[in-house]
Amino acid sequence: MNKLTRYAPEVRDRAVRMVLEHRDEYPSQWAAIESVSGKIGCKAETLRQWLRQAERDAGVRPGPTTSETERIKQLEREVRELRQANEILRKASAFFAQAELDRPFRR
Repeated sequence: MNKLTRYAPEVRDRAVRMVLEHRDEYPSQWAAIESVSGKIGCKAETLRQWLRQAERDAGVRPGPTTSETERIKQLEREVRELRQANEILRKASAFFAQAELDRPFRR
């Protein structure tokens, strides 16, 4: 796991499932989140974000799903690489066009 994914996916899934299963035992969803987050050792805000993403993935909440977010990142990376390649080709084209103009005229 890298620095951004400190918790294993199984831990995330279990924590989200615990909040959803025990939500009715608490006065609010936030109270359930705080209780479960203390038990698994993460911050309540982190667990709230996991819960919101799980709701988006399930279609309960509007917004991009995890797979859509990954696809968007992949496409943005591809666009960035293509723009860099276009810039290199544009500069190379200008370089060779200038070199052609600087060449002495032959008859």
